[in-house]
Amino acid sequence: MLRDVTAVRYVTPLRSGGSVPAVVEADDDGTYVVKFTGSAQGRKALVAEVIVGELARALGLRFPELVLVHFDPAVAADEPHQEVRELHAASAGVNLGMDHLSGAVDFTPEIAEAFPVDPVEAGRIVWLDALTANVDRTVHSSNLMVWPTLGVAPPRLWLIDHGAALVFHHRWDGADPAKAYDFRHHALGRYGPDVRAADAELAPKVTEELLRAIVAEVPDAWLTDFANPGEMREAYVTYLHARVRDSRTWLPTDFPSREELAADEARRAARTQAGRPDWLKRVPDLHGKPAARQDWSVHLG
Repeated sequence: MLRDVTAVRYVTPLRSGGSVPAVVEADDDGTYVVKFTGSAQGRKALVAEVIVGELARALGLRFPELVLVHFDPAVAADEPHQEVRELHAASAGVNLGMDHLSGAVDFTPEIAEAFPVDPVEAGRIVWLDALTANVDRTVHSSNLMVWPTLGVAPPRLWLIDHGAALVFHHRWDGADPAKAYDFRHHALGRYGPDVRAADAELAPKVTEELLRAIVAEVPDAWLTDFANPGEMREAYVTYLHARVRDSRTWLPTDFPSREELAADEARRAARTQAGRPDWLKRVPDLHGKPAARQDWSVHLG
C-alpha cells in the first residue's frame, strides 16, 4: 500500500504546470513533489496519478514512489503568493506525493537528439499510455525525466505526471474501452516503439486481480462519481480490463519518421509566424533557438 507521511517543511512551489505542485520534506526524511487535492485539475488527476503510476511500476517501468502526504497549510505559512496560499488552504489533509528525483532533467527534444531509447522500452511506455489513454506525453510535453544525468549509474528514462490520463473517467456514460487515440506525436514515436512486442509481454500481466490491488490504493475521499467508492473502483477495473483484452482496436502502430516530425514542426512554426501581427514577427523567438545549447551527448552517452 502507499505509505503515509507528513509534510514537515515546505521547500518551494513548482510553477511549470497549472496545478502548482510543491516540493516538501516529510517526516520520513524524504523529499516529495506534492500534488494538491485543491488544484484546478481536481481529485481525478490524483486518481489517474495513482492508478497509472502504480500500474507502470507493476509492469516494470521506472516511476518514482508515490506516497500519501498529510499536509497542514501552516507548514507553508511563509508562502508569499496569495493564490498559492489559497490552494494550500483548500488542500488540508491527505494529498499525493511523488519521490523527488533530485537533479533529473526533462526529456526535451534537445536531449532526445543525444539520448538512445531502445525500441522495446519505447514500445512498453507507448503501450501503457495507449492503454490508459494518457494523451499528455507528446514531443512538446514529454512528461519524461532523465535521471541521473551524471554519476556512476547510466541515465535512464523515468515516467512522471499521469494526471491527464484515464480521460474516460471525466465522462463515464460515454466511456468506450475500444476507443483509439492519436499517438502519432508521442514523445517516443521517433524511436520506432515496438508496441506489438509490448502488447504480447504486458497485456497478460494486467489482470483483474492486479487492477483491483492498484485501485484499492486510491483514498475513498477521491472517489465520488458513484454511490460508493467500491462501485467506482470496480468501474475502473471493468473498463481497463476490457480495454486490455481488446488491444487490437487501440494499439498504435503508425508513427511518423524523424523527417516527417521535423517537417510537421516546420509547418506548425510557419502557421504560428503567419498568425502574428507584423510588429511581433520582428521579435526574436526566444524559445525556439536557445542561445547556448548544451551538448548532452557528453553526459548521456
